[in-house]
Amino acid sequence: MRHKFEQNETIDPADPLVVVEAAAESPETAAIMTYLGNYQVAHAGIIPVKTPDRLVMVKAATIILADVQHETLMLYTTTDTITTHETLRHLVQRLANPNFIQVSKHGVLNLDHLQSLEDSFSGNMTAILTNQLKTAVSRKYVKDLMSQLGL
Repeated sequence: MRHKFEQNETIDPADPLVVVEAAAESPETAAIMTYLGNYQVAHAGIIPVKTPDRLVMVKAATIILADVQHETLMLYTTTDTITTHETLRHLVQRLANPNFIQVSKHGVLNLDHLQSLEDSFSGNMTAILTNQLKTAVSRKYVKDLMSQLGL
């Protein structure tokens, strides 16, 4: 990714304008836009999660995997499994943490809890996570995951 600074004295220094230019919208440009949108938002590392019967305060660092099963979002943490009807996309936006990476249409994992990756059927992979959790890494997301891992 290239970047540059251009001075424009007509723009308020306290409210800079950031423009992302690319040939087409892509997951990379979307990630940059999300990052910019959350740039000055304070993150305490704890997110509230609404369950059917209460509001649970969850430390983001304890989330191992977020997985959608039958229209219910399952949050697997180091100590518990929490169910909510929040969308996966909304949760990822609220987390705004580059350690959370989408690995399938229905799953996001925390790289801090990734222990290993195994080859699976037809280009897919299986991620082995903390607490012996396993999740499929869809072929579509393998390249992004490898890039995030620096491979």
